[in-house]
Amino acid sequence: MSTTTPRPSEHAQDASTTTVRGLKPRQLTMMGLGGAIGAGLFLGSGKGVAVAGPAILVSYIVAGALVVLVMWMIGELSAANPTSGAFSAHAQNAFGPVAGYTVGWLYWVQLAVVTAAEANGAATILTGILGESLAGIAVPPTWVLSVVFMAVFTVVNMFAVSKYGEFEFWFAFLKVGVILAFLVVGILMLVGVVPGHEGGLSNFTDFAPTGIAGVGAGLLIVIFAFGGTEIVAIAAGETADPQKSVATAIRTVAWRIVLFYIGTVFIIVAILEPSQADAPEGPFAAVLNVAGLPAAGSIMALIAVFALLSALNANIYAASRMMHSLAQRDYAPAAIKRTASNNVPRRAVLLTVSFGFVASILEAIFPGKVLDTLLSIVGSTIIIIWISVAASQITLRHRRERENPGVRSTTYRMPLFPFLSYLTVALLVLIVVVAMFDPATRTQLLLTITATALIAVTGIFVTRRTNQPAAVHADVHE
Repeated sequence: MSTTTPRPSEHAQDASTTTVRGLKPRQLTMMGLGGAIGAGLFLGSGKGVAVAGPAILVSYIVAGALVVLVMWMIGELSAANPTSGAFSAHAQNAFGPVAGYTVGWLYWVQLAVVTAAEANGAATILTGILGESLAGIAVPPTWVLSVVFMAVFTVVNMFAVSKYGEFEFWFAFLKVGVILAFLVVGILMLVGVVPGHEGGLSNFTDFAPTGIAGVGAGLLIVIFAFGGTEIVAIAAGETADPQKSVATAIRTVAWRIVLFYIGTVFIIVAILEPSQADAPEGPFAAVLNVAGLPAAGSIMALIAVFALLSALNANIYAASRMMHSLAQRDYAPAAIKRTASNNVPRRAVLLTVSFGFVASILEAIFPGKVLDTLLSIVGSTIIIIWISVAASQITLRHRRERENPGVRSTTYRMPLFPFLSYLTVALLVLIVVVAMFDPATRTQLLLTITATALIAVTGIFVTRRTNQPAAVHADVHE
């Protein structure tokens, strides 16, 4: 049994309100990979290539470096305080209850919207593959498939965390296997082994057709594709030996994500013209079509469905654990604290997915309006979350070193502190500045900031009423 000194409010907790450390290190690693490898890579990467041409690689390198830096920060914070509250708990420790409340609820709202969008996106793609009928049987409308997907993964998230982790491990493993196969095919095409393609790197002759503006616009597209890596911090609260497991997962996930993203995009820009990359079937399918592989478009579309469903599964998990953590801190209804006999916060799961069910039905009634509006509001949330991670890591690291001079306070630490920490902040500020020059992203960013401010105002009243202490310690597990 692993215990830590509890917060005052935790003295009243028992096994009916706690989760358990049931995740294995390999499951944690694959969850981190699966969370970041989704539609943003399989479908969205083509939009970046169309905007910037081969220079999109610069955008991916900058965004990849930022992801590695943020992951290192998350690793230090999670090793020092492994809790399902993750960056919400870290923000509370660094800046007080209002900060913890705001970050936690902002993240939950983002994931609740994204899960609905992922279910709807997967249903839309699958409907396109199947057509109106399959073997003479009418294919259900998109909204029905969306509800079915939400129902299936609600059930999956009701399993004990060890079973859930194994399910997500193999789900994410499928995506990783597809990317590796794609890289092999792409390399064979570039060296001229695949018939019908001359090979070579002639596409790089005009490296930056739209100049630095294209690189900046591409960066805004790319940065949001990397969202999902932060699930490692949330899952740390249910991982055996979290200090060691988180350190291993962070090191593994960080370099693999950069390799997968930059490697696949390199293949895409080397084989496709920018105008070809933003094909309706996605850049992966466009590359495989050039390779002459039969039914490449349908195959990759089906894989994109699996990618979206894997991300949907991971996001339901992350959102429910964040809501459970908020309830344990009295920032959500007390009933959500309770867990089932398998220590799963099922009420948090049900409340999370209920939003997706409602959104799917509303999207059917008002097509193209509900989810698009909601996504525009939470579209820049990942930037806010990463800024909170950076600010928390810098504040808490300085605090630990000031209170314990000369003592190595955590098993995993951000390297080259404080230089790399402040570099992370500088890169995040750069992205915000670039976003403000683009009308679409400026509107999205301002909407997210407004939503954040509204949550913070609510947090002022809620945290005063609950009178919670500033510090949130590691989860108590039975």
